[in-house]
Amino acid sequence: QVQLAESGGGLVQPGGSLRLSCAVSGSISGIYALGWYRHAPGKQREWLTAEQIGGDTFTANSVKGRFTISRDNDKNTQYLQMNSLKPEDTAVYYCYCNRAPRIGGMYDYWGQGTQVTVSS
Repeated sequence: QVQLAESGGGLVQPGGSLRLSCAVSGSISGIYALGWYRHAPGKQREWLTAEQIGGDTFTANSVKGRFTISRDNDKNTQYLQMNSLKPEDTAVYYCYCNRAPRIGGMYDYWGQGTQVTVSS
């Protein structure tokens, strides 16, 4: 069992930046990938980015160049740095982990999410 807890969301102005954090705990050995997705009201869940542990990083075209995933192994924390935020980025953001390769939109574990609102 893997547990994830997101934090760092809030209200930001268009063009602003925000860094989300995700505390990872539980049976974390052997995790294949860590990533982020978001869900806005009235829209489908949208995958954002993921890092294969010891491998490549993948990012959706919609946020490529603006969002960057990273992690601190010593703190068991995953981060999502978001720059040049737009109103359409408003959503609940979730971190997730997979224990094996998965097709798009399939996640093994995820947190409760943190609200990000981009508005003036």
